[in-house]
Amino acid sequence: MNYLSNKQGFLGIDNNFKIKEKAVIVPFGLEKTVSYGSGTKNGPKEIIKASHQVELFDEDLNCDPYKKIGIKTIKPFKIKSKIEDALKQIEKINKNLLSKKIFPLVLGGEHSITPGCIRPFIKKSEKLYLLHFDAHADLRQSYNGNKFSHASAIRRCLDYKNINVISFGIRNISSNEAIYLDKNKNRIKIFWGKDKKKWDLNYFRKIIKNKKVYITFDIDSFDLSLMPATGTPEPGGLFWNETINIIKIACKASNVLGADINELAPIKGFPGYNFLAAKLAYKILSYKFLTSRY
Repeated sequence: MNYLSNKQGFLGIDNNFKIKEKAVIVPFGLEKTVSYGSGTKNGPKEIIKASHQVELFDEDLNCDPYKKIGIKTIKPFKIKSKIEDALKQIEKINKNLLSKKIFPLVLGGEHSITPGCIRPFIKKSEKLYLLHFDAHADLRQSYNGNKFSHASAIRRCLDYKNINVISFGIRNISSNEAIYLDKNKNRIKIFWGKDKKKWDLNYFRKIIKNKKVYITFDIDSFDLSLMPATGTPEPGGLFWNETINIIKIACKASNVLGADINELAPIKGFPGYNFLAAKLAYKILSYKFLTSRY
């Protein structure tokens, strides 16, 4: 597996810093089924570029997390042209990392990558909880004739019987998805965007306590005012502190095995949105490795 140098990779750490990696950043800018705005193929490289400006000291954890974690970044590579082949490609990469007990954080690309990302974890887990941040339910059987569409990402994950989904921030769902949700309430729990003031995070904590969890984060889960740099932005979404609090709860209560961040469509001249995604990635890794389990 070929890695970028520390200075070129995530966070732009000095090349003299050497520590055995516990986490690997996987840039995977797949863009095949976008249905509105485009540009997700450029998300990974812009997140990595912006990460060089992220402050390495974490004020909550009171340390430089990267010094305790060890983070490497895979050198960009050619993604398979057919979406089914691309999903097998990212599956193989994550399987390799998992075999070495390394935490993969995949930077998409569109959200359709998630069913491929989680396959190695599904095969090793009796039950896996998908912690899903999104504006959209992504429960369509297919979209525009494609069952591997970004709009079907979570439905494809639920094709595996040992997957349960906990979604935060959903505020866009079709009538067919609503029917599917009603029939599968035993496997899908949604914390709706409209109900933020009534969310019971203690209940969320109980659901995931001591469970195996994979985080999939569609950047459009953030409110449109905070994150317009995405293909299908939606008002009424999440803000920074409440999002980070949910991730922190998950990392304290459960065993988070891997993660992906998707759907950043960079806007030229507005690097702040790329920076937000980069800081989110660093926060996920920091809380995963440096918070004490309950």
